[in-house]
Amino acid sequence: MGRVFVAGSINMDVVATAERHPRIGETVAGEAVLYFPGGKGANQAVASAKLGMPTTLIGRLGTDAFGRELRTFLAAQGVDLSFVKDTGGTHSGTAIITLANADNTIVVVPGANGLVDVDDVAAPILAKGDVAVSQFEIPLPTIAAFFSRARAAGATTILNPAPAKQADKALLDLVDVLILNETELGLLTGRELKDGDKNETFMEAARLLQARDDQIVCVTLGKRGIVALVNGNMHVDPGRAVKAVDSTGAGDCFVGAVAALLAEGQPIQAAMSYANIAASICVQRMGAAPSMPTVEEVKAALSTRRPGAGRDL
Repeated sequence: MGRVFVAGSINMDVVATAERHPRIGETVAGEAVLYFPGGKGANQAVASAKLGMPTTLIGRLGTDAFGRELRTFLAAQGVDLSFVKDTGGTHSGTAIITLANADNTIVVVPGANGLVDVDDVAAPILAKGDVAVSQFEIPLPTIAAFFSRARAAGATTILNPAPAKQADKALLDLVDVLILNETELGLLTGRELKDGDKNETFMEAARLLQARDDQIVCVTLGKRGIVALVNGNMHVDPGRAVKAVDSTGAGDCFVGAVAALLAEGQPIQAAMSYANIAASICVQRMGAAPSMPTVEEVKAALSTRRPGAGRDL
């Protein structure tokens, strides 16, 4: 069995709930202000760790109150923080989130996350069978260095290119599994994609982004589930009907669960199907990192799942 290494962001999510999102220039009355540990790197690491996989997080925190709270929380979730540095002179990453009708808007202020550098990702020793995960909330040259070392060691690399920004081909060439939503796929390919588009439309865009034939591109579609390009074929896994409360960490839950299952040695189709179930549990709870499900919760949900839900076409 391998291990999961996540190089990424660690944030405190400051969540304002409201009946609806404000329009530009408008003020609306909020209902509550909530504080949740988050950041895409932290979320993905917690998702993997809570599924029982040895998980190491690589990143930075400020020496502020948020930093201390985040370190305490992550340690309690079983995440190895040996490579998380406390960095003076800056604040911990912070996300300002507006939540209305289970949908969110997010503004991320990187803080210490923007200082994660090549030396930080050079410290952990990866091996064959491990899984290296990253996202776009730390500097792109740092991600490229991390993935270069991971591939040289025989580890599998997973990139979640969010928030979406243009990346050079050299970085994408280092990615074994690319996981992104339809908005990110549209931005990276220059295509206009909508929630209601056919699966084939998403696959056409995925092929434009695919760096090489054996690269897996998985598009997460919220309540519709996922559609993925695997070995030239389209793999579809429908969503599970649930009452969503907060979608903030769902994508990160999916990424962390895929990483955990791949490190366990499961095939990619099985990993994506399992992760789809895990994400459906996540959206039923408030917050990002605190909403990640346990192995037992996913097993319970799997026991009620219809046979043959995931399929290749």
